[in-house]
Amino acid sequence: MTENFTPISPQRQAHAEGVIWDDLASLVRWTDIATSHLYAYDPITGAVSEATLPARLCCFALTHVPGVLLLALEKQLARYDTRDGTLHVLDDIEPDLTGMRANDGRCDRGGNFVFGTLNERGPEKTASFWRYTHDGKLGRLALPKAAITNSICFSPDGGTMYFTDSPTRQIMACDYDAASGDVDRIRVFAEVGEGVEPDGSTVDADGFLWNTEWGGSRAVRYAPDGRVDTVVTLPARQPSCVSFAGPALDRMVVTSASKGIDPKILESEPCNGAIFIGTPPRGRGLPEARYGHGVKA
Repeated sequence: MTENFTPISPQRQAHAEGVIWDDLASLVRWTDIATSHLYAYDPITGAVSEATLPARLCCFALTHVPGVLLLALEKQLARYDTRDGTLHVLDDIEPDLTGMRANDGRCDRGGNFVFGTLNERGPEKTASFWRYTHDGKLGRLALPKAAITNSICFSPDGGTMYFTDSPTRQIMACDYDAASGDVDRIRVFAEVGEGVEPDGSTVDADGFLWNTEWGGSRAVRYAPDGRVDTVVTLPARQPSCVSFAGPALDRMVVTSASKGIDPKILESEPCNGAIFIGTPPRGRGLPEARYGHGVKA
């Protein structure tokens, strides 16, 4: 199904990721990791704005202060105010490990920011999954080391965490305690086909997981038991992240990336790197969990 999903603008991104619906601002936000840009799309006016950051922005989270975000830059966590551009560094990310940067992440249902890292030097499993608590403490989750962490999201009740090491082509699940960060019963949730890798994911209000397939030109909806429920095909080879959007959370936004694709292919397939919006055949979203408690960012 592609007819309902169209690019939001003529812009194309090298490595768009981390798309989130900011319900307080009524904006779709995402990052282009390759260019260190943070983007915002207003679905009412159709306007797209951008801000340049001092390092690659790999993922981010909303806070309870309108316009203030928690950023995972490549080697630092930071508080960023989109209203005036001020940025305050909060903590370092794996400062002693060269060749590592932040990658995918989002808040759990308890207001903690869970994110992973990525090994830019090769396929070795040296990356970790981390948790930055709502009171500002950074600690590693007891999950297996990975090469490329991805697909971090949580069940509606917060008791299940989903994640992947993308090259394994397996989406994993585990029992998760937001209060302590404890994990248990790590297990395979679903497997993707040859030639594709699971990338960013989100969970809808029915508890079904939506995953974008890098190399697969589609977003797939999985039932809680791991079976494939719905497939949305897209005219882009590298879908990278997915989120529900709009006041009713009945729209869907999918980012994609053009990096690594042959220039001749990009000429003949101009939607690679587009940000798509459409109405999915099934499912509505959940409000994006925000970092912290109360009004403190």
